[in-house]
Amino acid sequence: MIMNWLELFPENVKRLLLHLPKGVLERLEEVRIREDRPLEINAGGKFHFVSPDGELTQRPQEAYKPSREDGHRLLDLISNHSLYTMEEELRKGFITIPGGHRIGLTGRTVLSGGRVEHIRDISGFNVRIAKEIRGAADEILPYLLDIKRKRLFHTLIMSPPQHGKTTLVRDLARQVSSGLWGRSNVHWPGLKVGIVDERSEIAGCKRGVPGFDVGPRTDVLDGCPKAEGMMMMLRSMSPDVLIVDEIGRPEDAEAVIEALHAGISVIATAHGSSLQDMRGRPALAALVDNQMFEMYAVLTRSGDERSFRLHDSGQRTLQTTRGSRLDGDAFA
Repeated sequence: MIMNWLELFPENVKRLLLHLPKGVLERLEEVRIREDRPLEINAGGKFHFVSPDGELTQRPQEAYKPSREDGHRLLDLISNHSLYTMEEELRKGFITIPGGHRIGLTGRTVLSGGRVEHIRDISGFNVRIAKEIRGAADEILPYLLDIKRKRLFHTLIMSPPQHGKTTLVRDLARQVSSGLWGRSNVHWPGLKVGIVDERSEIAGCKRGVPGFDVGPRTDVLDGCPKAEGMMMMLRSMSPDVLIVDEIGRPEDAEAVIEALHAGISVIATAHGSSLQDMRGRPALAALVDNQMFEMYAVLTRSGDERSFRLHDSGQRTLQTTRGSRLDGDAFA
């Protein structure tokens, strides 16, 4: 089966990817293209180089080396031949395209007033392939339910990059909005969900319409800065649950506090592997120390297996799961 995201790639690279074993292709998470350097992939958390014959290898000298023409062609494809229209994305160092796929960029930065204005001479690409996994939230969702008050706990989900935070909150939105509650016995109706999707990864919107199933009662602010978007959602859409990805700036923390005081449930994600990591980030330390979140979930990963640890607001460990496989009923 040919995946739509394969059309992102220049013909030379697409041909090599199509030659990969089916199991590897279906588990592909990242494709790293570096001009005149080895083509590298991440499949199921395992990294390989790809030879000119489309074979996997651990020897970089045996790998296909994308040319400058490959890089230029890829840039044309992801920008729809209009790179100048993506100046804001270039300033941030990544482009998110329809489907929620995110392409990180490296090259020479151009500065203005000491800040990055945009990137030129782009020679490195990290294509992160977004996937929709129904049931990704089945195991964790019952622990996030406040049964007495018939609501969700304010929850911060933490993990290093590529551990599945975005895939998890995408399925949380779908289930909460649909009135599906994972492996619990509750039968509540669906709640109104608001997603602030600054990087366009959670919902994968195209012209404002979600490309992923985020549920029938979900509203999405696509491409909107998180802090401003949270306030817009509160004022205009009256959500029961607000979902936001990758908080970390002081203005994000302030907006989270405002939302918490507005009487809605907040589910946010952040980079980190422990509560101690959160305390090391000034913008988030106050949220943890003041017990603004009622539940913390730390995701861990080993290859294709995912696990999570849950802590309450007092930072006591409530639950630790065993690993669940990507192709099982857990998250990716």
